[in-house]
Amino acid sequence: MKTIILTGGGTAGHVTPNLALLPSLKEEGYDIHYIGSYNGIERKLIENAGIPYDGISSGKLRRYFDLKNFSDPFRVVKGYFEALKLMKKYKPDVVFSKGGFVAVPVVLAAKHYRVPTIIHESDMTPGLANKLCIPSAKKVCCNFPETLKYLPEDKAILTGSPIRAELLTGDRLAGLQYTHLSAAKPIILVIGGSLGSVKVNSAVRSILPKLLESFQVIHICGKGNIDESLIGTSGYVQYEYVDSPLKHLFAAANIIVSRAGANSICEILALRKPNVLIPLSAAASRGDQILNANSFAKQGFSTVLEEETVTDETLYEAITKTYENRHKFVEVMEKSHLNNAVETIMQLINEYSAG
Repeated sequence: MKTIILTGGGTAGHVTPNLALLPSLKEEGYDIHYIGSYNGIERKLIENAGIPYDGISSGKLRRYFDLKNFSDPFRVVKGYFEALKLMKKYKPDVVFSKGGFVAVPVVLAAKHYRVPTIIHESDMTPGLANKLCIPSAKKVCCNFPETLKYLPEDKAILTGSPIRAELLTGDRLAGLQYTHLSAAKPIILVIGGSLGSVKVNSAVRSILPKLLESFQVIHICGKGNIDESLIGTSGYVQYEYVDSPLKHLFAAANIIVSRAGANSICEILALRKPNVLIPLSAAASRGDQILNANSFAKQGFSTVLEEETVTDETLYEAITKTYENRHKFVEVMEKSHLNNAVETIMQLINEYSAG
């Protein structure tokens, strides 16, 4: 039996693609183990999926002054020695890393034992953790054509992002029943990101009366962001978080308004949903969502509205125009070849695990 170690953590985005590979890995008979941080978001997600999980010490490498910059290198070193022990214990044939700082000691430990590693970079430009891991990797998979120029030519491969197969099995009718909405009016699905987005939430609620004249709205607004005053508004439903019924909500939606996290937008592409992207501003991040969104706009998949330009007028116009041109967006998405990521990555895993 071949053994694979999966790693990655820090945000749901560093775990979701790993989860998407699980059905194929099981089908191929791999013994699967996951190495993440002691208490990161990845622990719960992986344990819920029934995969053996080992936590290691991890630290964050910051580009700004923080007192933790003095203690975190020791955490990384400790994590490296813990990862070495786990490599020795499981003797994996291959490692697949989704990035995040917990992956760095794991990839370095794999290199020490000459275990081939495949990395996946979701964003347009590699994050610091993946930059540290790339020299130790055999292959680096990516989502965007523009990313190839930032990667070593002999390692880079454009795969797209692995999508959870169940997302593609949504049922529109089940989505309508779950939300108690009607089939008579088109539906906008608003997704604020895994933590919700105050900016996106308030922008949508600000034009809600106008939107509800022509549309219905399903609003996934994030933990603690339900607006009590809007409960019971006809044609509008809000949820803090939606788990397994999400696939049905996607199926019910005619258009999506979303942040521009790499995994989210790759799911939207795979589902062929016309969309308006409001990337997280560069002031609040390293600007990767802006690059992701602009790439999708350039490829004809999305309408992009930068956070600084969001007003009642610009948001309403972006939504209505995207809906009017929905067939054009779907047509372009149909032609995208970035939809077989699981298949492409599985071929790489099989190739390198065979030695």
